[in-house]
Amino acid sequence: MIAQSFNYESPGTLKDAISLLEKYGEEAKILSGGHSLIPMMKLRFASPDVLIDINNIPGLSHIKEEGGVVKIGALTREAEIEHSDLLKKYFPIFADVTKQIADPQVRNRGTIGGNLAHGDAANDHPAVMLSLNATVIATGANGERSIPIDEFFFGFYQTALQQGEILTEIQIPIPPKGTGSSYHKQERKVGDYATAGCAVQITIDSKGVCTAAGIGLTNVNATPLRAVRSQDALLGKPITDATIADAAKFASEDCNPSTDLRGSDEYKRHLVAVLVTRMIHKAMERTK
Repeated sequence: MIAQSFNYESPGTLKDAISLLEKYGEEAKILSGGHSLIPMMKLRFASPDVLIDINNIPGLSHIKEEGGVVKIGALTREAEIEHSDLLKKYFPIFADVTKQIADPQVRNRGTIGGNLAHGDAANDHPAVMLSLNATVIATGANGERSIPIDEFFFGFYQTALQQGEILTEIQIPIPPKGTGSSYHKQERKVGDYATAGCAVQITIDSKGVCTAAGIGLTNVNATPLRAVRSQDALLGKPITDATIADAAKFASEDCNPSTDLRGSDEYKRHLVAVLVTRMIHKAMERTK
């Protein structure tokens, strides 16, 4: 199908982009990588009157370390994330997730900000950001606003971004030594939506006790899901087969998958348990 006609704007500054959003209101959409928005427009699931292309705005593409956090600009391409030495140093999970996003052509254009702002529970970065306890920075006419990742996703394709705001940066706290992270999703073929996915970050102290745990699930709930009970099953305890089994069991019970062409509800719950188990083991290996 072909998208309906629309007007195109290409502002050169963030201030101009925000002004255009205020001018056009709900009839406007932000265009970054376009790999989520354009397909929806072609299918007429989205029909904006105006596209505001932010790709020419400087300062929105970066990966840097400042004040104990890693900052990733919203226009940073997936390919840049995949090959970033800084991210590899602190977060091996990014090497996992980016390699599983579609194909190299998509990764060369798709952006991390667009992936999150789309608000799709089937996208990969939301679960990863939940596991890493990230903060989203939104910029509007009144300046910047920090949004904890647990407060960012509200419902089906719904986020905490308000009218006139643009997602401009993601900030991730640098974890202490003894931290490992991992991500994997099960998909029918490359580029398909995940049947289910799991992101894990855990920290182990010198005594072998888990002092921090983050577990996010992909495409098994209406919104990206933090597996709270699974995290609690690990915290304050040595990571053993028993605690991992508890975490996997709780995740399979607490997710809300739907039966579709990718599998039944029962199958997806079983898959979640398997993925949680494997990703905890993989994250544990990386703590060393």
